[in-house]
Amino acid sequence: MKQLALDIGLASGPTLAGFFAGPNEPALRHLRLWVGEGRGSNTVHSPVPTYLWGESGSGKTHLLEAVRSALRDQGASVGWLHPGLADPPDFDERWGAVLLDDVDQYTAVQQHAAFNWFVNAQSLQRGVVAAGALPPADLPLREDLRTRLGWGHVFHLQLLGESERRAVLRQAADGRGVMLTDDVLDYVLHRFSRDLGSLMELLVQLDGYALQTQRAITIPLIRSMLENE
Repeated sequence: MKQLALDIGLASGPTLAGFFAGPNEPALRHLRLWVGEGRGSNTVHSPVPTYLWGESGSGKTHLLEAVRSALRDQGASVGWLHPGLADPPDFDERWGAVLLDDVDQYTAVQQHAAFNWFVNAQSLQRGVVAAGALPPADLPLREDLRTRLGWGHVFHLQLLGESERRAVLRQAADGRGVMLTDDVLDYVLHRFSRDLGSLMELLVQLDGYALQTQRAITIPLIRSMLENE
């Protein structure tokens, strides 16, 4: 799709408060307690690791990014490792926590770094929050890393149902000042990916295209946008 040279949308980055939990309320509640919401900057984060797993679109990366944002608001820096980081840095003792995303996709080099980060974080009583597409026992990782990821708190994130995805899109649109009618929501939910991340990305694109064309978001506008990809 043609890139839109516009500052589209007013929504901020992922937050725990902005996560529509649905069936994943236990994981959200755990993370809110872990980051110490309402306890200020002197929060001591439990060193017991947390592992989130579930299929694409279940909210894993949103929750990790929300945790990172919450920690930064408290003045803490964090280590963030993901498959796109080909040459991970050494562990930094200034980190308040280590966040490991998409661990099932790690290369041998990234697995080595993740293990090193994990061991150092544990020795310094720093937190570790990780996420992957598979339960710990099924992760295609070196044994010492795989077992460490699974010995703490483990949460299986579920995909939201249609009514819940509808509520998330409505909430996100309201946050952008965008009006989504029921027929537009029906069209989007029945013709596009069930993956919530993809749906949110579509909303961003629709918002930008509507601003560019000075039109409301309607089914004809969606079709027009797709035709101009």
